[in-house]
Amino acid sequence: MTSTGTSSPLTTASGAPRPGGSALLDGRPVSRVGYGAMQLRESSGRSADIALLRRAVELGVDHIDTAQFYGDGYSNGLIREAIRPEDGVLVASKVGAAPNPGGQIPLRLAQRPEELRAGVEDNLRSLGLDRIPLVNLRRTDVGPGLRAEGDQVVDLDDQLAVMTALRDEGKIGAIGLSSVTTEILRRAMPAGIACVQNAYSLVARDDEEMLALCAAESIAFVPYFPLGSAFPGMPKVTEAPAVQAAARALGRTPSQIGLAWLLHHAPNVLLIPGTSDPEHLEANVAAGAVALDDATLAELDAVPSRSGEIALD
Repeated sequence: MTSTGTSSPLTTASGAPRPGGSALLDGRPVSRVGYGAMQLRESSGRSADIALLRRAVELGVDHIDTAQFYGDGYSNGLIREAIRPEDGVLVASKVGAAPNPGGQIPLRLAQRPEELRAGVEDNLRSLGLDRIPLVNLRRTDVGPGLRAEGDQVVDLDDQLAVMTALRDEGKIGAIGLSSVTTEILRRAMPAGIACVQNAYSLVARDDEEMLALCAAESIAFVPYFPLGSAFPGMPKVTEAPAVQAAARALGRTPSQIGLAWLLHHAPNVLLIPGTSDPEHLEANVAAGAVALDDATLAELDAVPSRSGEIALD
């Protein structure tokens, strides 16, 4: 999926305007509104999911986030079939977990160096690539979800050693981090870090220090759960009265206001909202065109952050 077309800060290789404008990801301009493939499920129908990915490209999306453990390779297979080299799409994947078919939780941790290498190889095969432009190392230092125990507690240096080796071998282009603390990011920065993926939204803003550090170091910040989450105890952006008021005033949806706030909040933020619904895809991309004036931004900035109240286990 290496681009054979040309792009500019204003348009993608396919000639579409970049939703939300552009920002750099590993030194490459990409649309600030991308797409996250986690919500693609076989129940939607393969042809419908492929059509959704093609529509995303038509709308100007040229940054797609995926993982082999999304649907045990289902999302990667769709991307392999739907995305063409001339689309100029930067595909980012991740390692640190693996599919767990039939388990109570559909994934398990895979943090050991040999598991990280195996994860990259699995992603290469299912995506049909010789090189993955960006691979995020998913740790478990912060955020909701699984916590490492036993042999899954692995030192960062050991993990970075295999990630940099894979980069030197040409199997990955750049290294990102996911679910990490600011301390972990600082330790990892000498290895060259292109982006950070952490849970972050208008109503869950514990990572302001992380966001500022990333901006200062030209590291992209790619928030997951940008509108909150279904995890128990996690607040939802769309339920905040200020968000609902802004949506009514601007004729937008609360979700669009929440996404637009993230784009206005820091210039290095890249969004990867996921959906399997074509109408939601259109609405997410349209959030990149939502203008928020100073008064509206002040009202939104004043929304309390409740992320510290979330039970992580």
